[in-house]
Amino acid sequence: MSDLPVSRRHLLALGGVASSGLISSLLSGAEAHAADAPKVPRRTLGKTGQKVPILLLGGGSGFDDKFDPRIPQALRHGVDYIDAARKYAGGTCEANARKTLTRINQLDKVWITSKSGHYDAAGFAADVDESLKQLGRKHIDLYYLHGIEDLAVLDNKELFQTVEKLKAAGKIKYFGFSCHDGTVAELLTKAAGISLIDSIMFRYNFRQYGDKALNDAIDAAAKANIGLIAMKTQGSEAGIEDAWKKFEKTGKWTKHQAVLKAVWADTRITAAVSHMDSLEKLQQNIAAAVDNQKLGAADWQSIERYARATRSLACDGCGQRCASALGRPVNVATTLRCVMYHDVYKDADKAQRVFAELPAEQRNLSGLDFDAASRACPHGVNIAQHMERARAILA
Repeated sequence: MSDLPVSRRHLLALGGVASSGLISSLLSGAEAHAADAPKVPRRTLGKTGQKVPILLLGGGSGFDDKFDPRIPQALRHGVDYIDAARKYAGGTCEANARKTLTRINQLDKVWITSKSGHYDAAGFAADVDESLKQLGRKHIDLYYLHGIEDLAVLDNKELFQTVEKLKAAGKIKYFGFSCHDGTVAELLTKAAGISLIDSIMFRYNFRQYGDKALNDAIDAAAKANIGLIAMKTQGSEAGIEDAWKKFEKTGKWTKHQAVLKAVWADTRITAAVSHMDSLEKLQQNIAAAVDNQKLGAADWQSIERYARATRSLACDGCGQRCASALGRPVNVATTLRCVMYHDVYKDADKAQRVFAELPAEQRNLSGLDFDAASRACPHGVNIAQHMERARAILA
């Protein structure tokens, strides 16, 4: 099987490679042999007791329906954890991951996480069965409730009883949830008191390091030995401006590598899941992960300057604040996330698909004074400008 290696020109252009020795090892003929490739470090995922790589292969952008070269390339460097979901890539993520893993005889040798958007017991159980079918496996390593915001979901006793039955039946090994909206801190805190929760994947990036409520919540979850996985680590802006291009590259690291290394510097976090929709991005992130040199003072200062300079461009997902100023239910946080998918990820299909999943009343952006929502934003995000953009590309 060809490993489709990244070219020397591409890898050098990425920056962030620690040494000529590492470059040589990534590009040499020995690359075809997994045993000879540099491996991403591993950490224990909380109470699961399982060691997973600190860099996880996100499936949000989906996988090729015949063969996806990112998967064997990731496995070669020890990135043997795939983060999937029932609805990723229009529902094709799991089946397409199976096709590549089967072709390289690795289907039962990798960690696969998947997720359900159903918070009721019956819907959740049905999604687990469908995931097993799509993946062609007898078990799923970790199964999440996907993108929860309402704390009441964690009070659903019938759902948790179903989770216990699914574990006992061997269909799922571990259970948890993902979250990225305005109640992340509250959800982490509440989860710390629920023994059934093994892992949480949550929005965490360089703009939030000084957030006391969030840090206290992370402490509580870590103390409860819940495995913590960071997502949205790049802190991509909702705005049209490519503000990251102004980031000062210090030393060897690009902005994208530096903010990942900043997350890994937090020992409470087991791993970061990354949106790596190309071989180049995958190889860049692997290069940052396998290099054990820590960020220096100049790197941290640049990250802090970048965070301050782009604070008003990034939505924190606390949509209840700005939505309350509108007078009718509009999901500002998810809409701005869709704008980001479109403008930053360059994924118009995903942007329109996620927006279309919102209830009809939340997609009605006409006749509203979004200036009021802008005034309500604690970070000064120009919501009116971004919602005008949303009207043009989504509605």
